[in-house]
Amino acid sequence: MTAVQGRQGVRNARYSYRLRVSSTAREALLAEWGRCRWVWNECVARSKKAHGAGEECGPARLDRMLTQARAMIPWLAEGASVPQQQLIRDFGKCRAKALKDIKERLPVRLRAGMPGLKKKHLVDPTLNYTRNGFRLKDGRLHLAGGIALTVVWSRQLPAEPSSVRVYRDGLGDWYASVVVPAQVEPLPATGRSLGVDWGVKEIATTTSDAHDLAHPGHGKRAKAKLSRYDRMMARRRPRKGQAASKGYREAKRWRAKTYQKIARQRQDTARKWAKKVVRDHDAIAVENFRPKFLARTTMARKAADAAIGTTKQALIEMGRKHGRDVRLVHPAHTTMDCGRCGARTKHALPLSERTYTCAACGAVSPRDKNSAHVMLVRAGLAPAGVEGVRPPGAPLREAA
Repeated sequence: MTAVQGRQGVRNARYSYRLRVSSTAREALLAEWGRCRWVWNECVARSKKAHGAGEECGPARLDRMLTQARAMIPWLAEGASVPQQQLIRDFGKCRAKALKDIKERLPVRLRAGMPGLKKKHLVDPTLNYTRNGFRLKDGRLHLAGGIALTVVWSRQLPAEPSSVRVYRDGLGDWYASVVVPAQVEPLPATGRSLGVDWGVKEIATTTSDAHDLAHPGHGKRAKAKLSRYDRMMARRRPRKGQAASKGYREAKRWRAKTYQKIARQRQDTARKWAKKVVRDHDAIAVENFRPKFLARTTMARKAADAAIGTTKQALIEMGRKHGRDVRLVHPAHTTMDCGRCGARTKHALPLSERTYTCAACGAVSPRDKNSAHVMLVRAGLAPAGVEGVRPPGAPLREAA
């Protein structure tokens, strides 16, 4: 079990703003990204070469490589050093995560892949700047290298930013993602706890019927529109070696905008549900579910539309924002254990069996509801009532 408890005091918050980018600034950003992309690809090549020779290729070695490359290549030295250094840090984190998953012997479908090459036409630009690589002046964002960007201030920043990430999305729009220190906003204590089990028919089944999250089906409602754009693209698809027509590019953009709208609808639904859960409960036991493997099942389309990963992340972030105790519970055998007595069935239940019957104590309950109660027990939030209410003054204890 992993505790993700909101700390009292200062936390890091991220705010995203739309950017108005001139043609001059766009060329400068793309040139900066070209240099950063070269640095990333060089890190990949050197890492593979060191791995083949049985050597270690850590951040210190890559930093020396960057220093030598900037001294030898004038084109690389023309760009700012801050985003190039930050790209090396990102490469080190990705590589360390992949090595950790391999060391822990996670299944291949759940592992983080080793960093690969960033191809020019397949990856959108992303530039990271620390505090000494940017400044805000007269409402504009000034980046190292003399790049000035106009920010659409949809809301004011609560404090001075510590870092900023400038990126372009799939539609060609530019954004600035700013990290600032923010105060934790504690909510009144309720004396209640909640168990959350993830699913596909219902995104979240909880120990409280009032907080279950039904499948909104945002992608299903937009299916007809997406199918129409797919047919338009198929009819206008250019032949190999020919440039795409204006009609094809327009249909492709409409399709991308529809997918962007669906993603934002999913995020909005997840945040509203997470705010309701956090407002009504002091402690939340959440199944630490990784939905990646569902992409290879017959439920792949419905699982993707459910956006379980987005919903779980929204719940964790909302708990941190308001200082709630969010505990991640390992999902192994949660459908086989009894939420009342803790007895485990001798065989795994098929997905078609939606009612859990305990052979030890005789408890009968819906399968997902029983799993939600198991989350509470494993997180150390029991004893609790049927709605997850702890007795007054009952302390929270850690799971063994």
